[in-house]
Amino acid sequence: MKNLSILIIGGGIGGLTAAIALRRKGFAVDVIERDPDWSVYGVGIIQQGNVVRAMTELGLIDDYISAGFGFDRVQVFLPTGQCVADIPTPRLVDGYPGNVGIGRRALHKVLGDRTIGAGATVRLGVTATNLDDDGAGVSVTFSDGSAGRYDLVIGADGLYSQTRMMIFPDAPKPEFTGQSVWRYNFKRTSDVIALQAYEGQTGIGLVPLSEELMYMYITTPEPDNPRYALDDLAASMRGKLAGVPSPAIAALVDQITENEEVVYKPLEWIFLEGPWHKGRVALLGDAVHATTPHLGQGAGMAIEDALVLADELEAAETLDPALEAYRNRRFERCRYIVESSRAICFGQIGKGPLIDNATATREMFMKVAEPI
Repeated sequence: MKNLSILIIGGGIGGLTAAIALRRKGFAVDVIERDPDWSVYGVGIIQQGNVVRAMTELGLIDDYISAGFGFDRVQVFLPTGQCVADIPTPRLVDGYPGNVGIGRRALHKVLGDRTIGAGATVRLGVTATNLDDDGAGVSVTFSDGSAGRYDLVIGADGLYSQTRMMIFPDAPKPEFTGQSVWRYNFKRTSDVIALQAYEGQTGIGLVPLSEELMYMYITTPEPDNPRYALDDLAASMRGKLAGVPSPAIAALVDQITENEEVVYKPLEWIFLEGPWHKGRVALLGDAVHATTPHLGQGAGMAIEDALVLADELEAAETLDPALEAYRNRRFERCRYIVESSRAICFGQIGKGPLIDNATATREMFMKVAEPI
């Protein structure tokens, strides 16, 4: 297909990647984002070789790599600090690392700058209040009183997707796992040159983000899904690490002092077993397959979605077969990530068998190395 006009709802990683991929195919793209400040929380994200490969395909690789910290292995530790596995990770693009740690703000800038530079229109502080799909196109009413008409609407609006609720009101709702994640940035120590993941009921990891910066994540059982007051976040995170036996982790605990810098998030998941589109409205990323972060592939799956969707729209002669082909190419791969990540989560909190992190990590790298 050619000359499609496309609206993307959501200006996060998936939405921006989709905008870039679709503009590269020559489609007209508008992006709307509900946050008027287009803000991103300030900790980092781990991305593997499949994202490096995707960034190469998008023509973003050098900007992307320069904004982060590349590495070629994952180290697994016991809670005591003993390293029990040092896993080389495959390079999927010659001359570039197998993994990248990158700050979310840095990644957002790379994607946002390229989206605008590619000619997409971005409108902030705007939502879609109504989607009227008459079969020939979608008439959209926006929250600022304006309106538009598009050949295709893509809901890339995250875990609590309003687009999903509009087109599939009876779809399952996001489900809380019983576990949450805490994140905090630190000055990078010289030994953290790869992902360092600690086993245990409280999962801990250190991730390099740049020459100067790294972040820590910890996953903790939170069976009652409590809410922590902002004024107590730093003390609460320190409390979760009280008595940690690893000397390297213990040395960092007292540096957790700024409540505003703690990012706390209950872990939820969703996976749509049925269609991923209805008529001329399709879903992408967390709107259709949100995962827990245990394999570090949530953003990776959204980025791959964007590439596959753009490919299928370019190749097909009509819309419905393109959207069916997009789902069919993505379904099993995304299901694997959601289910495997959830299994690690449930093992950590006693809701399922304990999963060996080293084995799960090796299997994941083999899976995502496969073509999309």
